[in-house]
Amino acid sequence: MTDASARVDAWLWAIRVYKTRSAATTACRAGHVRVNGDRAKAAQPVRPGDELRVRINGFDRILIVKLPISKRVGAALAAEAVDDRTPPPLPRELTAFVPVRDRGAGRPTKRERRDLDRLRGRDED
Repeated sequence: MTDASARVDAWLWAIRVYKTRSAATTACRAGHVRVNGDRAKAAQPVRPGDELRVRINGFDRILIVKLPISKRVGAALAAEAVDDRTPPPLPRELTAFVPVRDRGAGRPTKRERRDLDRLRGRDED
C-alpha cells in the first residue's frame, strides 16, 4: 500500500483531489499540477514533504505530501496522507461583482453603457 514514493497522478486520485485517475493525468498534462514549483508530469514521483500546487476551477490548492499512497483508500486514511495548506477563499462580500448581460440582448444602449461604466468605477464625470 505505501512505498517511499508514488506517482503524482495516482496520489492526487488516491487523496480525492480528482474523481478519476485519468482526470489527474489530464491535469498534469495541461500544466495544472506543480511539484515543488516545477511543472509535473503524471509519472513524476512524490515523496513525503513535497509541496504540490494544484489549479482547480481557477484557484490553487496547496498540498503537502505526508504519506505517498497510490491506491484509493478510505476517506480517513486519505486525509492523513495530505496536509492541506490552502488559504480560505475570500468572503463573497469582498469578491467583485461581474455584471452579466442576457444572451441575445444585443448591444448596450448609451445609457446602459454609462451605467455599466459607473458600476465598474470608470465614470469620467
